[in-house]
Amino acid sequence: MDYMSIYNDWINNSYFDEDTKSELIEIKNNQKEIEDRFYKDLEFGTAGLRGIIGAGTNRMNIYTVRRATLGLANYIMKNSKESSKARGVVIAHDNRYMSKEFCIETANTLAACGIKAYIFSDLRTTPELSFALRNLNAIAGVVITASHNPPEYNGYKVYWEDGAQVMPQIANLITDEVNKITDYSKIPTITEDNKNLIIELDDVQDTAFIEAVKTQVIRKELIKEVGKEFKIVYTPLCGTGNIPIRRALSEVGFENILVVDEEENPDPNFAGLEYPNPEEKKALNRGILLAKKEGADIVIATDPDCDRVGVAVKTTTGEYALLTGNQIGGMLTNYIIEGLKEKGKLKENSTIIKTIVTSEFGADIAKENNVDVLNVLTGFKFIGEKIKLFEQNNDKTYVFGYEESYGYLVGTHARDKDGVVSSVLIAEMAAHYYVKNMSLYEGLIDLYNKYGFFKEETISITLKGIDGLAKIKEIISYFRENKIDYINNIKVLDTKDYKEGIDGLPKADVLKYFLEDGSWVAIRPSGTEPKLKFYVAVKGKLEIKAQNKIKGIKESINSILEKLM
Repeated sequence: MDYMSIYNDWINNSYFDEDTKSELIEIKNNQKEIEDRFYKDLEFGTAGLRGIIGAGTNRMNIYTVRRATLGLANYIMKNSKESSKARGVVIAHDNRYMSKEFCIETANTLAACGIKAYIFSDLRTTPELSFALRNLNAIAGVVITASHNPPEYNGYKVYWEDGAQVMPQIANLITDEVNKITDYSKIPTITEDNKNLIIELDDVQDTAFIEAVKTQVIRKELIKEVGKEFKIVYTPLCGTGNIPIRRALSEVGFENILVVDEEENPDPNFAGLEYPNPEEKKALNRGILLAKKEGADIVIATDPDCDRVGVAVKTTTGEYALLTGNQIGGMLTNYIIEGLKEKGKLKENSTIIKTIVTSEFGADIAKENNVDVLNVLTGFKFIGEKIKLFEQNNDKTYVFGYEESYGYLVGTHARDKDGVVSSVLIAEMAAHYYVKNMSLYEGLIDLYNKYGFFKEETISITLKGIDGLAKIKEIISYFRENKIDYINNIKVLDTKDYKEGIDGLPKADVLKYFLEDGSWVAIRPSGTEPKLKFYVAVKGKLEIKAQNKIKGIKESINSILEKLM
């Protein structure tokens, strides 16, 4: 059917509720809006579902959630042992609009299919979901969240039994099952006979998760020494991190924790924040104001589902600067390796894992310390996959994994980026410098003076809707079809197209240019947002040289983009 036929079916079909129909009738004279809501099904991709909340096949609503869940259930029943139904699926949700409702719909649909569903009594973090499904030996997990997207979005992320998001090969098979479902009214509904398959989890999982996080502390004596005086400002950005992070920080010994009042409690509107994204300094503005007022040593922020962490630190001028994900990851790499060496716990086969669009800052530090570095595709599931392989093959020891987009994992208790354990280790690292009468910022400059000044920036182009998707494909095609020999008058030594499946990695829509001076540029569409991203990374002996180099490369790329837009 064409989109208008589907639109009319949703209005006239008795299966759909009256609120849904009323919402759709209100847009009857808006042809473009009808088209955008119904021209396709909301795609179940490698990250699950993510979209704007609303009525329509291309929106997040109870019907698209039921459809996705039935597809997951059918995959479990067809491709797993019969016992997998009894092992069950763990479901968590964040604070967004409709998150709890989508969580309940997911549980109901699974139970209607005869699959046990574990649900938390209230919102929980994504890393705890990853931990809990392994702790409960479940076959899969689902998190209802749209991470750091604006308030009008929600999403549906699927995890497999190893605790990581489903890998592409499984995601593709689940997608096949989802795409087979064309009649929403045929999706099974829960009855009195299968309600007992929904099990509400108590706080046992919370405590087990926090205990697992606490085992990752490296220098317990350090926290004991300064835990009372070292001052932390924390904001959960109105999301799920408030309780677990304050609990974890407190239980390891940090006593001086200030929380941003306006952003402390769950709020689907995120206290007016346009993007509850710790990658953006304006999301930390209130936290920085509180830090200035109270003289705090560090500001820590987590996104709504608490898997990403942003950090602001006091600079030599007294102002607070937001560290990048590459800087935090590089500093944590150094701190963890240094700490493990000090404790005699660094093994010969120790390995860090990073993504192909992450800077070489942490990699250079690791190599200098005889720690192996493994590169994977963008997406923390690929880091989770390597952790599983390390354990199966017993050939490498996982030390740390991270990606430039503010995601880090210390330990193997979870298989996704973990904002809780990362916040604890970041606070411990900052306290380590505090004892030396140094700020975290001064610690960063020390590392740059030793290893070189690494600078990275991302050019993001947001292109929404049908036309935007077509433009993104057009731009990527231009770069693939036209050989580029120089960027900013720097010779391109090598070009890697990961779409071909190279370096032992799965195929991915990523193009990367390696320049003669060691700089590189990578191009990839976002997997979760309507964005095209250009990653630029440079290194220089002096900060000013690195800054000038990155400025020139950005100008060179933007000049090409101006011609294509």
